[in-house]
Amino acid sequence: MTEELLINISPSESRVAVLEDGILNEIFIERHSKLGSVGNIYLGTVVRVLPGMQAAFIDIGQSRTAFLHVNDMQTLRPKLSAIEPPKPQNPAIDNTLDPDTTTLAMTTTTYQPPPSELIENRLYEGQRILVQVIKDQLGSKGARLTTDVSLPSRYLVYLPYGEHIGISQRIDGDERERLKTQLGELMHQVNLQGGLIARTAAENIPQSKLEEDIYYLLQLWRMVQARREQTPTHRRFELIYQDLSLPLRAIRDLIGEQTERVTVDNARVFDAIRHFAKEFVPLIYPRIQLYEGEQALFDVHRVEEDLKDALNRRVNLKSGGYLIIDQTEALTTVDVNTGGYVGSRNFEETVFKTNLEAAGGIARQLRLRNLGGIIVIDFIDMHDDDHREAVLSELGKHLARDRVKTMVSHFSGLGLVEMTRKRTRESLAHMLCEPCAACAGKGIVKTPRSVAYDILREILREARQFNPREIRVLAHPKVIDLLSDEESPHLAGLSDFIGKPISLVSEPVMHQDEFDVVLI
Repeated sequence: MTEELLINISPSESRVAVLEDGILNEIFIERHSKLGSVGNIYLGTVVRVLPGMQAAFIDIGQSRTAFLHVNDMQTLRPKLSAIEPPKPQNPAIDNTLDPDTTTLAMTTTTYQPPPSELIENRLYEGQRILVQVIKDQLGSKGARLTTDVSLPSRYLVYLPYGEHIGISQRIDGDERERLKTQLGELMHQVNLQGGLIARTAAENIPQSKLEEDIYYLLQLWRMVQARREQTPTHRRFELIYQDLSLPLRAIRDLIGEQTERVTVDNARVFDAIRHFAKEFVPLIYPRIQLYEGEQALFDVHRVEEDLKDALNRRVNLKSGGYLIIDQTEALTTVDVNTGGYVGSRNFEETVFKTNLEAAGGIARQLRLRNLGGIIVIDFIDMHDDDHREAVLSELGKHLARDRVKTMVSHFSGLGLVEMTRKRTRESLAHMLCEPCAACAGKGIVKTPRSVAYDILREILREARQFNPREIRVLAHPKVIDLLSDEESPHLAGLSDFIGKPISLVSEPVMHQDEFDVVLI
């Protein structure tokens, strides 16, 4: 697999597209007027403490107060290995909770903290506290916070309040032991207090580079502490540390051995990326190129077209099958259909081939649309257990390339696959779209006939309460046409019944299910 990064810069936003074998798999968008806050460190003020929820609301200067749960405070989180999670009632849906809610569920049901660790004994209203954003504000929910501050570099993550050395799960064998040993020695050498996590990029990196990263992180933490001390006491909130801009974060976090090229369409950002890469990611430095073509960079690689498709409910598969993806506030559903694919052998083989292709398509759409939370997949029914296992294996293989944590269950008794994908930022649809003004996000509107009957009922209701000279109806042209033609006998009968003339006015600016009954 080959990977390429396309970085598109405009005055209003920055966009990074990740192409795998020439196909768009991920898109990151940062609006300059509304920068994301994940990773930012704030000195905030406690607004309210909720003992019943073991949580607090913190003012960090955003439109909604941010949320801090007791599980996300250092020294308060129990060792999860010592907690036995509740057994699910149905083994088929084991491990389907959101990774972010699993800890909460286990804690509230099995872990009873001593009084000294209760949030009401640790926080009070008006208290200033150093916090870091781990989830952006999503819809009506404020940002989620932690006091377990973490500072990332190219190869490492520094945990000032941590107590251990962790290694990325994607690194195994002798390399895990080498990194753990060398990081332990380096921490002792520089007297670094806290914990470290070796990122996937740290694999096979020499000790000298790891040492440079540690010194960088140590200086960064000293800067955070200094800014905290220098913040005036009268300020309710202060941004202490802000993460890198999207283009630089992409170079820090997304570059790997499989990355063949980084293409940037802005000369100023190109220079900044090259300068950053030369110091922190030298392996990619010679592969960074400036795009100066006349056609837009994203148009050349069909990114704009793929983005439009990613906002549709229906996703066509190459075989002729298709997916229907519906996103709600609570969960996302994915329905797999054979469509025009008829196969070449038998129906069971057709279903199996469609589901196999759908597994890869679903994994791609989850990344491209940045869908998170609970996801329910309705594959086409398969009776062969080997086929089911093969489809699950194919789904797992494609999800393994996802940078976001996922958990997948087996097929349930109803033939559904339930999974979760960690949610840290808005989905693509929530970022680029808003609810339809006509249907208010329902996806449906009343038919003209239904609206016409609503109007007839409203006329009768108004006539009984008041005594107007005339009644005038304003509605969408389709509704007016229906009342003037097919429903004219009913309208005339109603006019005779109430003894008042009824006039109709067509209003093209009205939505189809809008109307107004005016008493004259």
